[in-house]
Amino acid sequence: MTTLRFTKGHGTGNDFVLYSDPDDERRLTTAQLAALADRRFGIGGDGVIRAVRSKHVAEGRDMLADEPDCEWFMDYVNADGSVAEMCGNGIRVFVHFLIAEGLLSLAPGQTTAIGTRAGVRRVQRLETGYAADLGPWQLDSDDLLVRARGLDVARPGLGLSVGNPHVVVALASDDELDSLDLSVAPVLDPAPPAGANVEFVVPADPLIVEGVGSIRMRVHERGSGETLSCGTGAVAAALAVRHWAGDGAPDEWTVEVPGGVLGVRMLSGPAGERVELSGPAQLVYRGEIELADSTAG
Repeated sequence: MTTLRFTKGHGTGNDFVLYSDPDDERRLTTAQLAALADRRFGIGGDGVIRAVRSKHVAEGRDMLADEPDCEWFMDYVNADGSVAEMCGNGIRVFVHFLIAEGLLSLAPGQTTAIGTRAGVRRVQRLETGYAADLGPWQLDSDDLLVRARGLDVARPGLGLSVGNPHVVVALASDDELDSLDLSVAPVLDPAPPAGANVEFVVPADPLIVEGVGSIRMRVHERGSGETLSCGTGAVAAALAVRHWAGDGAPDEWTVEVPGGVLGVRMLSGPAGERVELSGPAQLVYRGEIELADSTAG
């Protein structure tokens, strides 16, 4: 048996099991990671995050050449143990965890660089919560059809990438959003090669108040199922609604998810537009768990 010290944390209900492995000595197997995230037989979470120094991870070492201050790498996997590129809620919780563990010193107003499989992301500590610069985004496809339990017909979806793949579907009403059964994965046609998170959104009425747009969202995350929140999904949803709204749509949005409210801002820069996600991060409890030894990869 393997004994592991862990911390449970969440960002607007998107919950994670976190553990510290600075020198790459506690790399778990896919089966062990999935066991940690299991809500009935493990701790339970939408994903597992390992804190490891960037120099010990191939992707991290590549980043250090251009970003020498990127000491920490967020090694994130989904609830089923599958590897994921990024997690917008997870990166805020990750930084909060590093601070609580004494692995990082960061005062309000200061920013730190974090390595992810989607590249280096910079996270600023706020007086309440954190703001993560998720970098550039990309519009991928507008010819997708999405079928979901609770929808009478397939709906068009907009494909976007914000470091990981998303498909956003607009719905007509809160009732339609609330009636979805996301215990079953939506079906995408054509299916993206690497899968995608699927967001269902309803614009607020009025859509814009004092220059800020507002939407509601639910999400089905690949490898995890429906979650109470998805940070990169909130960003993708805000980008999609702004795209549909056309000229004059704002660059600042609030996104209501089942677990709370997130903020999204679109920021102009010399290399193109970037997106920033802001919201809370909380650590719930710490403990130890015994994991069965496993050789499964």
